[in-house]
Amino acid sequence: MKTCIKAACAAFILTVLYTMIPFQATCTDINREIFRLHILANSDSAADQSLKLKVRDAVLRYTQSLYTRAQSKEEAEALTASALPQIAAIAAQTVRDNGYVYPVRAAVTQMPFTTRTYSRYTLPSGTYDALRITIGKGEGHNWWCVMFPSLCVNTGEEGDRKTRESLGENGYQLITDQKQEYKFFIVELFETVRGVFT
Repeated sequence: MKTCIKAACAAFILTVLYTMIPFQATCTDINREIFRLHILANSDSAADQSLKLKVRDAVLRYTQSLYTRAQSKEEAEALTASALPQIAAIAAQTVRDNGYVYPVRAAVTQMPFTTRTYSRYTLPSGTYDALRITIGKGEGHNWWCVMFPSLCVNTGEEGDRKTRESLGENGYQLITDQKQEYKFFIVELFETVRGVFT
């Protein structure tokens, strides 16, 4: 009897994993088409968290005009890389203007994200290209958003249009369908398990 139960459980798990393969492939496609922003605060103090949001606002004001020329994630990433000194300077000046002497680092990097919900979009876990800004020690809670498509500053109709163009109809439906959230959890669990063994 125990053998039958184990076999049934194994068959169920394999079936779930097999049906998840196309879903995970679409999630990977989404990872490749999105450029994110990640800002780490110096600490979790109220003052440092407030400073993080001021840095966010200053960086988004600058990058909003920068990305009007971007037609793809690759273009947005290239524009960001070329403007990295200005972005770092804007972030550092914001820190100084608020009376702090924290160092500020800015880099275009690849980094892992867990499944996150932003506005009405749920983005799958995975490794994304991102602009990462670290304030001081970078030991506080982070703030993140999607730089391309430009969801950081535009979550309305224009944001929807650009998201559809970038991700295609399948990708767009995936990140806006709240019924998919359990699948995102399974993909994230699979990625975590795979990371343990690689």
